[in-house]
Amino acid sequence: MTTRIHEERVWLVIGSLMVLATATLAVALVYAEPVMVPLVLAIFIVTIVSPIVDFLVVRWRFPHSLAIAAALMLVLAIMAVFAFLLYKASMEINAEADKYSGEFFRLAERAIDQLRDWNVIKGTAEETLEEVTSRLIGELKSQLPSVISSTLGTATNILSVGLLVIIFVVFMLAGRKSPPKTAGVYAEIESAIRRYSLTKFVISAVTGILVGGILWLFGLPMAGVFGMLAFLLNFIPSIGSIVATLLPLPVAMASFERDSWMVLLVVAVPGAIQLFIGNVIEPKLMGKGLELHPVTILLALVAWGLVWGPIGMVLAVPITAMIRIILFQFATTKPIAEVLAGRLPGQGRDTALDKA
Repeated sequence: MTTRIHEERVWLVIGSLMVLATATLAVALVYAEPVMVPLVLAIFIVTIVSPIVDFLVVRWRFPHSLAIAAALMLVLAIMAVFAFLLYKASMEINAEADKYSGEFFRLAERAIDQLRDWNVIKGTAEETLEEVTSRLIGELKSQLPSVISSTLGTATNILSVGLLVIIFVVFMLAGRKSPPKTAGVYAEIESAIRRYSLTKFVISAVTGILVGGILWLFGLPMAGVFGMLAFLLNFIPSIGSIVATLLPLPVAMASFERDSWMVLLVVAVPGAIQLFIGNVIEPKLMGKGLELHPVTILLALVAWGLVWGPIGMVLAVPITAMIRIILFQFATTKPIAEVLAGRLPGQGRDTALDKA
C-alpha cells in the first residue's frame, strides 16, 4: 500500500513538472518567435534538400561546399517563384477586393429589403435590425479588403524572414555529414519530416492546380488567386481545406448573381475535390503517416496556432510528430507518445518502433 502511494506521488510530481515545463516552454516560444520560426523552417528545408547534397557528394563526387551551393540555389529559386506568385496574387486581390466586397454587401442589402417586403421584419424590431445590419455592413465593407489581403499574411511573413532562414540553412548544411546516419532517433525524425513535407507539398500543389483550374472553367474572377490560396491553406490540416472552399463564395455570389447553380458549383466541386484528396488519396500516399490521432492533430493546430499564429498551424503536425518520436524513446514519457498516437498505454503496437 505504501509503495502504491509512493508511486502515485511520484507520477503526480512528474505530471506537475511536465505541465509547468510545457507552460514555461510555450511562453518562451512566444517571445522567441522571431528567431524560432526561421530556425524551424530552416530545419524543414534542410531535411527536404539534404538528399540532394548527399547525392552530389556521394555519387557525383562534388566538393561539399559546391553541393551546398547547388542546394541553396535550388531553395532560392523556389522561394523566388513562390514570392512572384504571392506578389501577383496580392496585387490582384488588392485590385479586386473593393469591387467584389461592394457587390457582395449590395446583395446583402437587397436580401434584407426582400425580407422586409415579405413582412418577415416588422415594427420596432425592423428598425433595430436595420440599424444593426447597416452598421455591420458598413464595418465589414470597410474591413473586408484588409481581411482578404491578410489571408496571404502567413506566406508573406515567411518571405520577410527569408534571409535569416537562408543563413540557418547554410550553417546546418555545412555542419551536416554526407552520407548521414541511417539509424537512430535523428534519422527517424528526418525520414518522417521529409516524407510528410514532400507528400504534403505535392498534394497541396495538385489541389491548388485542380481548384484553380475548375474555378477558371466556371469563369470565376480571380480563379488563379483562389487556386494559390487552396495550395497554401492545404498545409493546415482539416481547417485549411474548409476555409479554401468557402473563400470564393463572396466573389461567386457577386459574379453569378442570377445563377444560383453556379454559386453552388463553385463551392461544391472544389470542396468535393479537396475532400476526396484529403480523405482518400492523401492517407494512401502518407502510408502509416506520422502516427498522430486526428484529435491530437486538432489540438496541435490550436496549441501551435496560439503560440505562433498561422505559421504555427502550418508547422503543427510535423513538430508534434517530432515530439511524439522523441517522447517514445524514454520509458517515462512513452505513455504520452502512445496517447498522441491514439493508443491507450498498454495496447498492442505493430510498428517498427516497437522493435527498436
